[in-house]
Amino acid sequence: MSKKLEGKIALVTGASKGIGGAIARHLAAEGASVVVNYASSKTDGDRVVAEITSKGGKAIAVQGDVSKKADIDRLMSETKKAYGRLDILVNNAGVYTPFAPLGQITEEIFHHIYNLNVLGLILTTQEALKLMPDGGSIINVSSVVSTLSPPGNSIYNSSKSAVDGLTRTFARELAPKKIRVNSVNPGLIDTEGVQNSPLNARKDQIAAETPLGRVGVPNDIAPAVVFLASDESSWMTGETFYITGGRR
Repeated sequence: MSKKLEGKIALVTGASKGIGGAIARHLAAEGASVVVNYASSKTDGDRVVAEITSKGGKAIAVQGDVSKKADIDRLMSETKKAYGRLDILVNNAGVYTPFAPLGQITEEIFHHIYNLNVLGLILTTQEALKLMPDGGSIINVSSVVSTLSPPGNSIYNSSKSAVDGLTRTFARELAPKKIRVNSVNPGLIDTEGVQNSPLNARKDQIAAETPLGRVGVPNDIAPAVVFLASDESSWMTGETFYITGGRR
């Protein structure tokens, strides 16, 4: 049986753990050669690559903080050197802390979150287009908070609203280039980051508020990304997949 992404080249930002790591593994399992981007933990990036290659897949790890243009340029250069082109871009890298209610928002908090979640996504997408001359698929990882809008974290919430807006606009702009742009908007996912954040204390409460009765895990998100990267979704662009267990 042929794999859905056989022969495709994929780049996943923030792929050393959590949702990004699961996405990288699932893309590789469907035949894609994967660039596993990581910002700081080479050990974690190499671990994801080892997990992929041990099962016969193809992957390389490339360091880069995608809130920095020079790092993005190097990331794309290494992608081109290894694989020559790009078919799939998953803009997964993001940050959601520190939490800050209105009275505690600072310029530093704003730029810490927006420089990665919004500007970084824009700059990464700009450079990725140069490696997609024959079309491709871009999947942005947003969040249910873009519409759920929980209080106390307006900077993160609004950054993901921006991602939703960029997804719709880029979809229209890039359609003539045969590049599709969609997003997945997860609910709370039990990642290492969540376990080390204030959200960890609220997991039971959020699970109780979720119709399907639990918080998510990274493997709940990755199959949707595979679908959006594949030809099975060839007539879909500008769409948003909410994967939240019903909590909206």
